[in-house]
Formats: sequence, structure tokens, C-alpha cells
Amino acid sequence: MTSSARPRPRRSRRRSVHASRVALVYDRWAGCYDASPNITRDLDAEVLRRVPLDVAGRDVLELGCGTGKNTAWLGERARTVLGLDFSVEMLARSRRLVRAPHVRLVRHDIRRSWPARDASMDAVVGNLVLEHVRELGPIYREAARVLRPGGQLLLCELHPERQRRGGQAQFTDPATGRTVRVTAYRHTVGEYVNAGIGAGLRLRHLSEWLEAGALRDAPPRLLSVLFERTRDGRAARPNARLRGRSVRRSRASPTGRPR
Repeated sequence: MTSSARPRPRRSRRRSVHASRVALVYDRWAGCYDASPNITRDLDAEVLRRVPLDVAGRDVLELGCGTGKNTAWLGERARTVLGLDFSVEMLARSRRLVRAPHVRLVRHDIRRSWPARDASMDAVVGNLVLEHVRELGPIYREAARVLRPGGQLLLCELHPERQRRGGQAQFTDPATGRTVRVTAYRHTVGEYVNAGIGAGLRLRHLSEWLEAGALRDAPPRLLSVLFERTRDGRAARPNARLRGRSVRRSRASPTGRPR
């Protein structure tokens, strides 16, 4: 190496910088996240309540718990809830909302090994978080690690078609009036499905969701995938075929800022 050459930054360093930047944006968003109209947020909450996910009396790990919009609902049903998020301000609001002793909220970058033992969870829930993660494989492998046999993984994300058309997490900063966009990575339906299969999970349910009142030719707003951990942990073939387009129209509010 010559004296003028610069060493390449370590990957872990780049990941840390990215996480810090995204967390800081969500820190700014936290103050108005629940109050501002947001179709995507409201539809996501409805999806969680409608998919065939069994959390009653179970141990649940929530990825990207944010302000607790879904944590409170999970806490009312689950035996325990471990909520992870890397935004200090989001977690502060979640802690004010959810005070139950069986709900534990932890600041954590979900791209790193999760603070949960092997085979200690019955369900892992992730909502509107993976667009901020470049590589999906490690997330699915961690889910497979912490899930008990027969445990479920639910992911609900901004639909890839929305991303292709320029949609991403964003908000209007009340202090400046400017639109702030959060760093996002594009993923395909195939990536969401195949990463789970590659981690030894079995696809049980896949749906595309669109809010009530949307135009008939509007693309789906959200994609949800529900996986199950197999008994032996080996890669499993999906039991659902992706044919055509099946869009579920929900009763979410037709007002708000779309992603």
C-alpha cells in the first residue's frame, strides 16, 4: 500500500454509519409519527390483526417496534413480548405507551444477532422495517434461530411495486415543512419469499394489500408473508404458488400520506 492509499472501510463500520443515519431520521419522525395521517401505517396495523398469526399466550419477538403501534396489541394477547428498535425516540414513546411487565423493549440493530436464545420464541413479527435492510438473508436466519419448531414469522412490508414506482418511508418535518425520506433498499417478492425458504422456513401465507377507497388500478400497497419454522430446520419448499395477483382491499382510512 502506498502512502497515499487509503484503507477500505470495514463493512461493519459502514453498517454502523447507515444504522445511525436511519435511526436519527426516525428520531426526528417520532414526534409526529402517530399523529400524522399515514395510510401505510394504518393498513399495516390492520394486516397484523387479520393474518392467521397465532400470538395468544405465546412468546413474541417484534422487529422495529417503533412507537408501539403494534406492540400494545401484541402485549394484550401474548405471554411475553420482546420489542427491538434502534431509534431512541421511537422507543421512548413506545415505553410510555406500553408499560406491561411482560413486555420488554430494547434498543437494538436487528441486522446484528438478536438478544434472544435459540428456540425461545413462538412468533417473530416485523412490520415496515425491511426496506431499511440491504440483505434479507441474515434476518430470516435469525428468525429461524430464535423460533421454536412450528413457530411463525410474519413480515409486512411496502409492496415492491410501490417501491418500483418511487414509494419509500417518508414524512413531513413539522419544523421545516420539508419532506424527509428514509434510506430504503428495493426488494422483490421473490427475495422476500426465497430468503425465507433458504433459511429453512415454510411459506404458509402470502397476501397483497390495498386500502379501501383506492383506485381500481392502483398497485398493492403492502405485501405480507407468513412463514413457519419446520420441525427439522431444513430448507422447505413453499406450499403456495405465486400465480397472478390477489389483492386484499381493507378498511384503512383513505386519507394520509402514501409511501
